[in-house]
Amino acid sequence: MVLTFGLTHIALAVRDVARSSRFYQDVFGAVEVYRQPTFVQLQTPGARDVLVLEEDPERSGPGGGVLHFGFRLLAAADIDSARLAVEAAGGRIREQGEFVPGEPYLFAFDPDGYEFEIWYELPTPVDPPE
Repeated sequence: MVLTFGLTHIALAVRDVARSSRFYQDVFGAVEVYRQPTFVQLQTPGARDVLVLEEDPERSGPGGGVLHFGFRLLAAADIDSARLAVEAAGGRIREQGEFVPGEPYLFAFDPDGYEFEIWYELPTPVDPPE
């Protein structure tokens, strides 16, 4: 077994790297940690995750087998704030509800049409200690 920090990044082809970077900064507080003219790497505060955005208009948007990617909320009560942030940043909500009582979710699209999920999950036995 290889020890890792788990799934830590996703790379997306986007039409406009600056616009997409702003979207993820506005919605999730992501911070640019590396930038080139057509490439940016962002991280969300307090995590080891990385979102790589590469400007490639011909390959941008849904496809390639990526169904969606997700961001797990710290508190279930934040789902409505998440919806407002997505809409204010130019995203579009596809669906919102609860998987089971106490586990709200929403599925949305970013400006390039990538689908992502924001959800709260009750603690599981494999969650790291707080």
